[in-house]
Amino acid sequence: MNRRGFIAALAMAPASALAGKSKADTSKVFGKIQFVTSFPDFKVQVVDSFPDLKVQVVNSFPDKPGKWQIVDAFPDYQIEIVSSFPDFKTVLSHRSIKWLSDQALKRNRT
Repeated sequence: MNRRGFIAALAMAPASALAGKSKADTSKVFGKIQFVTSFPDFKVQVVDSFPDLKVQVVNSFPDKPGKWQIVDAFPDYQIEIVSSFPDFKTVLSHRSIKWLSDQALKRNRT
């Protein structure tokens, strides 16, 4: 292939192929979730609008996409919250944010 043919093929390639990494399949992200600061399964950015996945924190039966049960051990997935370069973006319901902040307060008291 000559230089001109290579440049033409490169110009016609989809952006996702050039990036080397596509978005995570969010339909499989549910179950027991543990928040970590290193070596996550997924890096997630919390946004206010246009999420890839809407998350609802539940106490039991996290059996559908977007239903997360927060655990400290034996997770199905480990999640790291990041501010840039996420695998996918999510929005948390106000109830979920309140629940997470209550849990953080409980941990700080002990």
